[in-house]
Amino acid sequence: MTTQIKGPGIFLAQFAGDEAPFNSLEGIVGWAASLGYKGVQIPTFDARLFDLDKAAESQTYCDEVKGICADAGVTITELSTHLQGQLVAVNPAYDIAFDAFAPDHCKGNPAKRQAWAVDQMRKAAVASKRLGLTTSVSFTGALAFPYLYPWPQRPDGLIEEAFAELGRRWTPILDHYTENGVSIGYEIHPGEDVFDGATFEMFVDACGGHEAAMINYDPSHFLLQQLDYLAFIDLYHDRINAFHVKDAEFNPDGRQGVYSGYQSWVNRAGRFRSLGDGQVDFAGIFSKLTQYGYDSWAVLEWECCIKSAEQGAAEGAPFIAGHLIEAPKSAFDDFAGGERDDAAIKAMLGL
Repeated sequence: MTTQIKGPGIFLAQFAGDEAPFNSLEGIVGWAASLGYKGVQIPTFDARLFDLDKAAESQTYCDEVKGICADAGVTITELSTHLQGQLVAVNPAYDIAFDAFAPDHCKGNPAKRQAWAVDQMRKAAVASKRLGLTTSVSFTGALAFPYLYPWPQRPDGLIEEAFAELGRRWTPILDHYTENGVSIGYEIHPGEDVFDGATFEMFVDACGGHEAAMINYDPSHFLLQQLDYLAFIDLYHDRINAFHVKDAEFNPDGRQGVYSGYQSWVNRAGRFRSLGDGQVDFAGIFSKLTQYGYDSWAVLEWECCIKSAEQGAAEGAPFIAGHLIEAPKSAFDDFAGGERDDAAIKAMLGL
């Protein structure tokens, strides 16, 4: 079957580990292929799987990476820079927590950490080009998110300045991506300053409408916010360049709602689930994406507090494959039509 949307793909970050086959690129792509995956999204922040510094400098290394994947029967879908993108913009409230994403020589030094993150982002653009990729996925980071709920009332100009600063930090990076023929699909995600459609618009405006600022569409984050994730596609389909296929459920009760009461994942009203176990309307999503011409990858991102990663991955490939749509080559009612006849048209209209 020839489908418009490519898949199934799988994001490797949640499956990497210290034991074979999950501790090397060769091992993990072989495992993914054995489950039926056709594409792999590679985390550039996991040295067990990928050396970003080397990839930015060596075409030979990139060719080796492509060869390992090809030998296993999979294609690289995108490079992920989620953790590095997060560190491009960090509010001081998160300094200690997000130091965990930085190398040791940057910990405790926010300016040095940010410079490292920007350098990593730039290297990922070059590495993507060397790998023959035109899309990548990342986070925007967050300066304003601690002030999400306005109590006490936010001072005038705080949000505007936060997004202006995001624009100042990201626009040169986006320019570099454009120079290398690559776009960034930002995962719109609570914890980032860009967490819904309104904030994405603010971000794009702050970056001067930059053509390289795109969306990694993940409906799970929208369901947990009670946002209309199908209408989101209607609004922003021309900016969607990547797709994380991740399920979620929202079960509010008398004790908790969207904010989930600081509970553990398993006890939250809103929680991520393995594909098919949640409430996301994937039939509607695949239909809309196909309708609007999305032709890149559908990539499983597994995050579930109930089901094991191994079972989630095994079930994910056939789930995605079962939702791929073969776009029609002709209209369903073509059989009832005929050649254009101007005289007949005028007669039918009484002209």
